Amino acid sequence: MPAKGKHRRPKSSAFSRGLAVAGTGGAALVLPVIATTAASAQTAPQSTPAAKTSAAAPALAKKAGTTTYSVVAGDSLSKIADQLNVTGGWKKLYKDNRKVVGDDPRLIHPGLKLTIGKKAKAAAASDRADRADRSKRTTKLTPAKSAPAAKPKKTYSNDLDGWIKESLDVMAKHGIPGSYDGIHRNIMRESSGNPLAINNWDSNAAAGTPSKGLLQVIDPTFFAYHVPGTSMDSYDPVANITAACNYAADKYGSIDNVNGAY
Repeated sequence: MPAKGKHRRPKSSAFSRGLAVAGTGGAALVLPVIATTAASAQTAPQSTPAAKTSAAAPALAKKAGTTTYSVVAGDSLSKIADQLNVTGGWKKLYKDNRKVVGDDPRLIHPGLKLTIGKKAKAAAASDRADRADRSKRTTKLTPAKSAPAAKPKKTYSNDLDGWIKESLDVMAKHGIPGSYDGIHRNIMRESSGNPLAINNWDSNAAAGTPSKGLLQVIDPTFFAYHVPGTSMDSYDPVANITAACNYAADKYGSIDNVNGAY
């Protein structure tokens, strides 16, 4: 009976599949067979393309702690301020570079050099320091003006001459006319210079309002024509004179126009 044929291919290990036997005069030489695998068939991975570079950076130049920007075509102060995050925006940028830009902030041109930040602040600080220094120099050169000395208070003698002179000064402040001679003349006629003189016999006295003082003024007239700043006592020499002169100015134009009983 014929032997059963083998219909299944005998298994071989991965190692045996990778070997080949070569005859070398009776000796078996085992050589490795380099198989072309899927891994070897793969091509080298392609290099990753370089990341795209960012947009061109603003044309900035730093020197000695300052930052300068060179204006390019299409620039505006607003655009530059936004790009560089300028605190205060385009107005601050224009203020710091006014001498360079000129009077119109819209008229900037390529190549114009704008100072950003530190230098502008330093320039402002330097300008303030210069002004302070000039102020100090001016202060040193210009002597301080001393306050005018207070005028000593005017004094008057406690007699007829002093009373008339003080009355005239009070009258001048209130615009009441009268002269030294006119006052003196009427005082001598009315009271002979006695500030405590009183008339107890005329019609005024009969009515209960006797004439009093240097210029013989009755109380109703004294209080009606009393001058502020003087005593409310009708016997007071200065108060009596100024009230009488105020009355005479109202009735006769001035005490100088009075030459008799009034």
